[in-house]
Amino acid sequence: MKPNVWQAMKPAELCLGEFLRRSSPEINQLVEFPQQTCLVLLAHVIGKPQTWVLAHPEAALSRSEQAELQALLSRLKKGEPLAYLIGKQEFFGLSFEVSPDVLIPRPETELLVETASAWLRSHPAADSVLDVGTGSGCIAISLAVHAPVIRVIATDLSAKALSIAQRNAEVHHVEARITCVQANLIPKDLGRFDLICANLPYIPTSKLAEVNSLPFEPNLALDGGHDGLAVIKRCLELAPAHICTPGMLLFEIEATTGNAALALARNAFPQAKISLLPDLTGKVRLLTIELKP
Repeated sequence: MKPNVWQAMKPAELCLGEFLRRSSPEINQLVEFPQQTCLVLLAHVIGKPQTWVLAHPEAALSRSEQAELQALLSRLKKGEPLAYLIGKQEFFGLSFEVSPDVLIPRPETELLVETASAWLRSHPAADSVLDVGTGSGCIAISLAVHAPVIRVIATDLSAKALSIAQRNAEVHHVEARITCVQANLIPKDLGRFDLICANLPYIPTSKLAEVNSLPFEPNLALDGGHDGLAVIKRCLELAPAHICTPGMLLFEIEATTGNAALALARNAFPQAKISLLPDLTGKVRLLTIELKP
């Protein structure tokens, strides 16, 4: 059997540059950017910025660092997402703690934050926000960081997810304006909000196998039922009692469920302005429901 690069390396002689050179080909077929992925892992393990790693290719790795890197690469080869390996993910210019207890924030969700932020700027009197299914808290916290006057209620069914969201809020110094509530969608006693955001499970059950990270991410945050709209439908049924006028509701949805999502929204809010927005790839991604006076 041909030894892998780790078996061929002499631990005491391995430097940063050599790790990058030898390890990147190992994962070439597994990730889109293998060298960048190895660089991220290397910076994480040695506790230095990526720029420092690139500037010091001759720096030596200790035996314990090599062992940790080998373990991380093994997990990566089994399909575990990079974000879970290093325990963090960038979103909307901010860094968020993540674990298998929360969904990894996706770039396409930034469309929701951008749309929400634009609506808040055009409605300066709006100061109350509800984030349903907050997970890591990336939506609630991003909005709070960029809109210093708002207060946010962040709900989630998972107590473990809310613990992560709370820590993320503290890291970004918005914990005083974000209240985490363990609940299934929207509790009756929450009152009304100017803005409601929801990134709920929206993958149709039949399509779950297409999600590469499925074995590692929480099924609770992914499975949207047979049509991908089961949880969104329940939230839309609750939402009329909790939205102000003027007000805005934003739901991230699966690309193929746009027309069905529109029908549900029109049933719940027959007088509202309702539309679908595409993400940067041109796929339908966001359901918007705006209530005007």
